[in-house]
Amino acid sequence: MDSTRSAPRILVVGCGGIGGVLLSRLLESGRKVSAVARREEIAQVLRTRGPVLRDTKGERTVRGGLEVFVQPPKEGAYDFLLLATPPTGVEEAARDTAHLLAPGGAMAVLPNGLCEERVAAIVGEERVIGTIVAWGASSPETGVYEQTAVGGMVLGTLRGEPDARLERLAEVLRAVGPVDFTPNLRGARWSKLGINCAISTLGTVGGSRLGPLLRHRFIRELALEIFTEVVQVARAEGVKLEKVASSLGLDWLALSDAERHAWGSPSLVLKHTALLAVGLRYRRMRSSMLAAIERGREPPVDFLNGEVVRHARAHGLAVPVNERLLEAVHAMARRQLTPGVETLRRIHERTRPKRS
Repeated sequence: MDSTRSAPRILVVGCGGIGGVLLSRLLESGRKVSAVARREEIAQVLRTRGPVLRDTKGERTVRGGLEVFVQPPKEGAYDFLLLATPPTGVEEAARDTAHLLAPGGAMAVLPNGLCEERVAAIVGEERVIGTIVAWGASSPETGVYEQTAVGGMVLGTLRGEPDARLERLAEVLRAVGPVDFTPNLRGARWSKLGINCAISTLGTVGGSRLGPLLRHRFIRELALEIFTEVVQVARAEGVKLEKVASSLGLDWLALSDAERHAWGSPSLVLKHTALLAVGLRYRRMRSSMLAAIERGREPPVDFLNGEVVRHARAHGLAVPVNERLLEAVHAMARRQLTPGVETLRRIHERTRPKRS
């Protein structure tokens, strides 16, 4: 069979929120999809009933050509493996499914963080496509998937060179939302990392959805400090930051020295207003990292704020807010710290710059 002329063969690896929304939308678009669920309970529900999708169109059970495995099959030849696991499981997923790549196939790396390099170390740079997700999803019940925020996806390769597979993958992913391309995958990933270090981790430590949290000025101040630290580390890494989809530019959100030490300014008012708008747009978004902790699973904070702290130490940079949040999430996972607004308030009090 000439794979360049036939419909791409798709394997979704991971059936959590992101993976579940992906396979549901692909099925609705008429594509045949295979998936690795890892848990028999999920696989059985998907096989017998099909996924239930909740989004702006309402709730419905999705039918279609879905093949579900609990473990990756021993044989197969897929054009695209959509790695939709948490960051903590992406390397294992890449190792377990590498034998299923068709000649010329690629792994699309969806988890947040800087996971492309990790997967490239297993299968090679030429077989990795970075896939930055700018929408939110959750799985509140087994086999039930809710898209909690709308947005698109951004595709790119580590080498930044033209690649015909990008457009072919985009044709598949447009069933979910708009798709853009970037020649600067590293810059886009660092920008998304900064956004996740704020939104996901503040949502985890705050124990609530994003909208209510960002109504607090001190939480918005924490978010701006996170962005500032990420920008400083990215610059030390030689990364040219790039906006992701319709998100705000991290360079613009980063605070100047004057803004960090002053009580207020017109530019600060604009940045706080922008974060209030973010909170309104993503008001229903609940951190998947918080859900992982509640289910007794390892939170992927080492792949978010932990990456910032690790790279900062290599350059001798101080990133106190990211460090405190990293410690807080690990303490929550050990049941030594309770999430909530007051927990974030204490972190803010310990890390806020002195103001003149």
